[in-house]
Amino acid sequence: MPLPNLDMDALRSLVAILHLGSLTRAAERIGRSPSAISQQMRKLELQLGQPLFRKQGRRVLLTEAGDRVHAYARRILELNDEAVHAVRGAAIDGTVRFGLPGDFAESWLPAALGQFRKAYPAVRVDVLVERNGVLLERLDRGELELVLAMNQGGRADAERLALLPMTWIGAAGTCEVVRPDAVLDLALYQPPCFFRQAGTTALDRVGIAWRPAFVTASLHSLWAGVAAGLGLTVRTGVDLPPSLMRLDERHGLPPLPNVELCLHVAPGPPSAALTHLRQAVTEQARVHLRESRGQRRRSRTSTPAPVSHRPRHGKAAAGSSSDPL
Repeated sequence: MPLPNLDMDALRSLVAILHLGSLTRAAERIGRSPSAISQQMRKLELQLGQPLFRKQGRRVLLTEAGDRVHAYARRILELNDEAVHAVRGAAIDGTVRFGLPGDFAESWLPAALGQFRKAYPAVRVDVLVERNGVLLERLDRGELELVLAMNQGGRADAERLALLPMTWIGAAGTCEVVRPDAVLDLALYQPPCFFRQAGTTALDRVGIAWRPAFVTASLHSLWAGVAAGLGLTVRTGVDLPPSLMRLDERHGLPPLPNVELCLHVAPGPPSAALTHLRQAVTEQARVHLRESRGQRRRSRTSTPAPVSHRPRHGKAAAGSSSDPL
């Protein structure tokens, strides 16, 4: 009896269910109805002669056979996609100058760019890591074709990818943060910086005294200063090093605003290389940030409430900036 040819679309749906955590979200991503996805899973079970899912209370989990099929499905799809990209990507060439802030330069984005390079080997991507404002200045001067930046959603060329919550960040294991009649040490970027402005404005609003105890122009040194306990800082909380942790109102700190993450494309007709890189960055950003939000929710529900003592009065020290990055 000949072996069945597994349905490639069904395998892709199976991988999406496991990756996104639910059949409904997988259906939205793939662009099919939940009932159509369910039919695909039943077809796979019929082809393999084994159940792929089992119920545990209200949760639906993979069986041992389902787990094995999922592992093979990922390998099959990776090989399929690699073959398609190798043929299609070879016909696309050119250079794209891409700018991004340091917040994303050491986490998921380099891996995404590596995958893009494999898919489109004839495309050269020149990457510049800089502060948000500098990147957009260079985009406006025609020195970059694509920029990933924060806090610039009001620009006409902005394509919003996500709305990221700003968060207070301290060294891992931080418990007591705000002490009565004490000045709060901050680790900050040099002005202008919109994270710096948002944090100091929030402290001023509730009367918490602060001082710029550690000032730098490098994200790497900012993380090092915070990890060493030299001060708290404000960023988005995406892809924090393990030496750091998110802090919030439970630590006596005031709430912070959100910040937009947007893609900006140079004016004029885009090249095929630029169009494909833009699509790749957009897709990878949304997938990664969705996973990051899920991790933050799990972390928040499992973190015990810390001890905090908000000061009764205090005047902010000099050093805040009214000129955002």
